[in-house]
Amino acid sequence: MSEEERSDIQQSESAQAEETIFDLSPAMQIRDRIIATLKTIYDPEIPVDIYELGLIYGVEVADDGEVHVIMTLTTPMCPVAETLPPEVEDKVRNVLGVTDVSLDLVWDPPWSVDMLSDAARLELNMM
Repeated sequence: MSEEERSDIQQSESAQAEETIFDLSPAMQIRDRIIATLKTIYDPEIPVDIYELGLIYGVEVADDGEVHVIMTLTTPMCPVAETLPPEVEDKVRNVLGVTDVSLDLVWDPPWSVDMLSDAARLELNMM
């Protein structure tokens, strides 16, 4: 394959990727930005972000930018029980396109190591 053909293929793939991004609804774009933000928040006791830990049970985004986050903690006695949920709410509130945030901290189902993503399992040497 010539260098020119390879360049044409790369440009075509890049254009398709951009089209996919722009095809997302505004709510889905906001949700993607929220998830990226959640991946910057770490549990202080475990070197993995809260999204990959499985602490986020749901992120719902309405068309008007209102967000509902459902999350848990590793245990009800978690040392960051007082600070982590407000941190999550504050950081989500500052995501581009978010107009309001409600956060529910739930204990059912209880968190377990089964909720770890593959990335978290790899980071924690559990694979």
